[in-house]
Amino acid sequence: MAGMAASWREAKECAVREGLPQVYHDCDDNVYGACGTGEPQGSFRGGVFIEHRCICMPSHLSADELEEKEKRFRSENPDW
Repeated sequence: MAGMAASWREAKECAVREGLPQVYHDCDDNVYGACGTGEPQGSFRGGVFIEHRCICMPSHLSADELEEKEKRFRSENPDW
């Protein structure tokens, strides 16, 4: 997993810099980042990995597209 970011824009910059195919917004920790395909996001609690709710998208999308897609997803899925 690449470093954490504070926005889709920073996550996209990280993905480009590190050559990673995906960007994500970890909705449980409210952080963004870049990752490889299929990389789970989460944390360890008591030695057990707890996967987080993440919105993950291809890093080739623009930051504006990423923001718009998340906004649309959240409006269509308010209880997620």
